[in-house]
Amino acid sequence: MRPPRKKVNFRHGDKVEVCSNEEGFIGSYYLATVVSRLDNGLYVVRYDTLLEDDGSRPLNETLFPNELRPKPPPLAAASSFARCQRVDAFDNDGWWVGQVSGKVDDHHYYVYFSTTHEEIAYPSSAIRVHQEWLNGQWIRSDS
Repeated sequence: MRPPRKKVNFRHGDKVEVCSNEEGFIGSYYLATVVSRLDNGLYVVRYDTLLEDDGSRPLNETLFPNELRPKPPPLAAASSFARCQRVDAFDNDGWWVGQVSGKVDDHHYYVYFSTTHEEIAYPSSAIRVHQEWLNGQWIRSDS
């Protein structure tokens, strides 16, 4: 039996990450700011990196609470990553969950994305250790 999920009540101004469940975006997280909580329990967020279709301003979206998680705590920048380590790679304005599949050189790594079956090289500055938000706690994926 799975333990119950710890509910987080976000407030105006809280930094969150939005987990996308749209086809082509599964496994990606986008930084946003909570604009408001509606009476029906949904949240309105304003994305930090995604824009309206016309590019005129940041995209606002109304989301269910289970599509949000707090912004992960900062970790010391990793000086290296291990093969098969779960990581997030910053690409297309968001963080994408993947796995280190190889090393190009001391500052570049290949990351494999199981959702798209792609392997892409990234500089280490665009890679972070993956963290999961489980039962109200951040769990670091070190392997």
